[in-house]
Amino acid sequence: MSKHFLQLLGSFFAAIALTGNVIANEDGNALDRPNLVIILTDDQGYADLGCFGGTHVKTPRIDQMAAEGARLTSFYVAGSVCTPSRAALMTGCYPKRVGLAKGVCLAGDKNGLNPDEITIAEVMQSAGYRTGIFGKWHLGDQPEFLPTRQGFDEFFGLPYSHDIHPFHTNKKHHFPPLPLLEMETVIEQDPDADYLTQRITQRAVDFITRHHDQPFLLYLPHPIPHRPIHMSPRFMEEVPDEIQSKLKTEKGVDYATRDQIYNQAISEIDWSVGQVLDALRKHGIDDNTLVVFTSDNGPSIGSATPLSGKKGSSYEGGMRVPAVIRWPGRIPAGMVSDKTLTAMDLLPTFAKLAKADLPSDRVIDGKDIWPVLTEDADSPHDAFFYFKSNRLNAIRSGKWKLHFGSAPGKAAKQKRGMGSGSIINALYDLDSDPGEANNLLKLYPEVTKQLRNQATAFEKELSGNSRPAGFIEDAKPLTHR
Repeated sequence: MSKHFLQLLGSFFAAIALTGNVIANEDGNALDRPNLVIILTDDQGYADLGCFGGTHVKTPRIDQMAAEGARLTSFYVAGSVCTPSRAALMTGCYPKRVGLAKGVCLAGDKNGLNPDEITIAEVMQSAGYRTGIFGKWHLGDQPEFLPTRQGFDEFFGLPYSHDIHPFHTNKKHHFPPLPLLEMETVIEQDPDADYLTQRITQRAVDFITRHHDQPFLLYLPHPIPHRPIHMSPRFMEEVPDEIQSKLKTEKGVDYATRDQIYNQAISEIDWSVGQVLDALRKHGIDDNTLVVFTSDNGPSIGSATPLSGKKGSSYEGGMRVPAVIRWPGRIPAGMVSDKTLTAMDLLPTFAKLAKADLPSDRVIDGKDIWPVLTEDADSPHDAFFYFKSNRLNAIRSGKWKLHFGSAPGKAAKQKRGMGSGSIINALYDLDSDPGEANNLLKLYPEVTKQLRNQATAFEKELSGNSRPAGFIEDAKPLTHR
């Protein structure tokens, strides 16, 4: 199915959508199409929620959401940094398949999400859904790559991370002022980052208010807790006086001091989730809305305990992220699933729930996980593949994970922080060893062989079914120094 055909379908069903969320099947029986909400944080660790064992953060609203829905404890993103992860979420594909596995998009970047890709927003539009994104995009800042050209009816937010600004710690970049966009227009330069969470939350709530009587897809990708960490004054009240004093006199942006307010920033994220859930209840659509909360990759500042590795890593802490999903009456309350699931699965799962057709002219790596969420079915994934840039670093199948070593060395000398990957071949049993500490490679040669064969087959298939990123030769930044 082509992108153009999906757009035609979207126009056809738009009027139908105005009549509400109920459609009928061939037998005339009513079927509810849920509203769909994706809340995505930036660089939040596996343990940075109370319901995932975090005692250093306060997340009562997300914890309540988990109690009323499900915790997904083996939920993966397909990239360990911003752009690849978001490309996978939007397209349902591994980032390498859509040409966006390498690095992140910067200001005036020539690359971005190819306009020929069919995003989750475009699939929802084809079923008559209203679509809105409020927050960080990070799939290209050129007009051709912006969310308004990729299926979103509304956009308010940032084209990329809020550290792509003149105060970036790496001065070689010489970034221009940070643009804040309304649709495709820059409305502010270097907006006060302390209020970003508040502003995008207000816009998300307004979107719910305006579209509560028709099916919608709401995408709320928070810029925080990516460095530099910011929060509104209300949440700064919980920060120790010494740190507050330093920030009141900071010159430029004091990244190191701001790292120390991470836990309070998570509290504001939790507040934001509460605002969204309260808006759904206020408008009587809570029982017909599916809400997903997760992170785009592992932490740079936060905690991934008991996992090892952080942002940019092919250890578990880089790509296994906290995830909570809730739909009252449909997803069992208090459920915990340790099945292998991915952010790529949201596109086909949402398409099923919205009665939308998936594109048939391309490979989609995501799978329908609705049976896992409602019937405790097995994972639909035979394997999950961990890429760092365009290199396949590891594979998981069932409980087994195999790292493909990149250089000679001893496991004991390996670092497990940001950007880390195994320098040796290593096999781990993730059920008993989620921290990847006990290398079982020599004990299970047949398992190792099987995983290698799976990886080889996947890379062969991927090489023959990949698509290019978007490219603009004369790309220009949206703002100038």
